[in-house]
Amino acid sequence: MTQDQRGGVGIFRNRQEAGHKLSVALKEKQAEFDIVLAIPRGGVVVADEIAHDFQRPLDVVLAKKIGSPNLPDYAIGAVAPDGEILAHTRMVRKDEVDPAEIGILAARVKKEINRQLDMYRSSKPPLEVADKKVLLVDDGIATGFTIKAAIGYLRRMQASKVYITAPVCSVNAYYDIKENADDALVLKVPRNFYAVGQFYEDFSEVDNKQVIYILKQY
Repeated sequence: MTQDQRGGVGIFRNRQEAGHKLSVALKEKQAEFDIVLAIPRGGVVVADEIAHDFQRPLDVVLAKKIGSPNLPDYAIGAVAPDGEILAHTRMVRKDEVDPAEIGILAARVKKEINRQLDMYRSSKPPLEVADKKVLLVDDGIATGFTIKAAIGYLRRMQASKVYITAPVCSVNAYYDIKENADDALVLKVPRNFYAVGQFYEDFSEVDNKQVIYILKQY
């Protein structure tokens, strides 16, 4: 694992370059994994570089936040593809959200997850993760909350190992992820972290068509 905690902003030109640099670092680490799973949408572009270089199959795993009914921009939890809810206990208490309401919100989120996954995969079945070493990729990790939900999902699907890799990650999220994953490789873990986009020269939005195109190559 290489990291930079000196506080300087490390810039990646774009997601493709970030994916290439991760691929080089994974080769130096002699990382071994069976399949690559990406967090849509930006993570798919990064993961494409890695999957291509290692000649591994690529798929997506999607965990989405549950927005607070009172403050929609704040997550009170996250939902995994199987509908499992990872509640943000502190935010739930702060908002005084009824557990029944969380369930209703989670059901809506799960429906959206299923819709998006079908669209991204063009109705192909998901990759089998049971007994596989999985590399989970994103283009950057701010809070790590949805990544934790995805890790939990892969554990329930009986993945033998779950490894995390990303170009950049906040300090708090990095140590949290290290506790939940089998290993994590992050290129930069800066102290001054405000948003993932600050570490990219080009952080253009990735659209659904690009995700679908990339996945069709595998």
